[in-house]
Amino acid sequence: MPINSFDQYPLTWKPEKHRLKQPYYKALAADLENKIKSGALKPGTKLPPQREIADYLDLNYTTITRVYEVCKKKGLIYGTTGKGTFVSPHSSEDITITTSNLDSQCIEMGAVNGFSEYSELVERATQTVVERGYLRDLYGYSQPAGHPHQIAAGIRWMGQLGVHGDHDHTAIFSGAQNALTVALISLFSPGDRLATDRYTYSNLIELAKMLHIVLVPIEGDQEGMRADELKKQCAASRLKGVYLMPSCANPTTVTISERRRKELAAIIKRYDLILLEDDISAWLTASGGERETSLFDLLKGESIYICGMTKSLCPGLRVAYMTFGERFRREILHGLFNANIKTSSLDAEIITELILSGDAYKIAMRKRGMTEKACALFSEVFPREDGEPWKVSYYQWLPIATSKSFRQVEEDLLERGLRVYHSERFAVTENKRQKYLRVALCSAGSMHKLSKGLQALKDYLEE
Repeated sequence: MPINSFDQYPLTWKPEKHRLKQPYYKALAADLENKIKSGALKPGTKLPPQREIADYLDLNYTTITRVYEVCKKKGLIYGTTGKGTFVSPHSSEDITITTSNLDSQCIEMGAVNGFSEYSELVERATQTVVERGYLRDLYGYSQPAGHPHQIAAGIRWMGQLGVHGDHDHTAIFSGAQNALTVALISLFSPGDRLATDRYTYSNLIELAKMLHIVLVPIEGDQEGMRADELKKQCAASRLKGVYLMPSCANPTTVTISERRRKELAAIIKRYDLILLEDDISAWLTASGGERETSLFDLLKGESIYICGMTKSLCPGLRVAYMTFGERFRREILHGLFNANIKTSSLDAEIITELILSGDAYKIAMRKRGMTEKACALFSEVFPREDGEPWKVSYYQWLPIATSKSFRQVEEDLLERGLRVYHSERFAVTENKRQKYLRVALCSAGSMHKLSKGLQALKDYLEE
């Protein structure tokens, strides 16, 4: 009998041996999942080494290895080289960002709505489409990837962002989230490993959990994801792809520099990674006269580029463009057709009218001005210690000092009439470093309400 197999052996996860039934790996995986989801094993808990569990249960080491692999694919646990295996930070809870369930008196600084109060030109474009008299043509179920002239408008819009696609390799989706979902279900399988920033889009974390895709966090700096760290993980983790938000990462606001983009493109090409480039904020930097080369162009079109229009033009018009390389064409269109999430032709036609009339560019400039004004308000309430201005962005990444849990911080703020999201919602693995709040500046409804909300947030943090 192994020396470690006795009842009082200290293990953070201690399955009941007498309850196990064959096949053992399934029973143990179910036990570990139940303990995590019930809260018996808290996020961040370090699990016992596989050999210790194997000795304790008198089972083969490979059985425990299989258990851990099953739970890693479900996003329940993660491993860190040289440190061990830990319970994932969001394994037992939903961290989806949503605009629902908010009291009418509460100030929204959590969800990123994109100044939805500005809609005059959108209303005018809608009226123009109605008056043209071809609504009946838009009501039929045809052209699931988008009507040709609508795709042409999308290609034109992406062109001014430095992304050069073509009609045969571009499709329209019902928002960037749907485009990302189709890319994941079409190109990835359960257990595949996708590299991301250490803090990333929270709904991607939830999607990965649902699809059993393993997210691998990569260290970054002020220039974005570090190419040397990505290369290291390519060698160690059998990565299949990488997810990036180059123009203004959500939530950190980091923009990947031109130099770093070229470094990352070289690694992506060398290791044949599938790049998912979610560039939802490229329009904001372009409208300010800044434009870096897209990774899509650096890779000569052999990647996936997603351009959402909800933040730049209108949150209620769920339209996003995706352009993709030839090697992905069949899988992406197959996923789009079979997921059956065709974009509303009416929504796409309104966006098309805005682009072709030039009003889309006016809206982008107007929203850029509103964003600058909101960021100036933020700077007045929360001046940076180094005296530098905050990045012009729909949201800011505010460092905070507190020992409270992220749920407690968010609940405290809700009681004060504010919705703001904590950095733990965006952490791929447990984070014991500096804590942050992602503060949305474009959703309060007015500059007056935003100013009031920012002051209330400052008062809370000073307490």
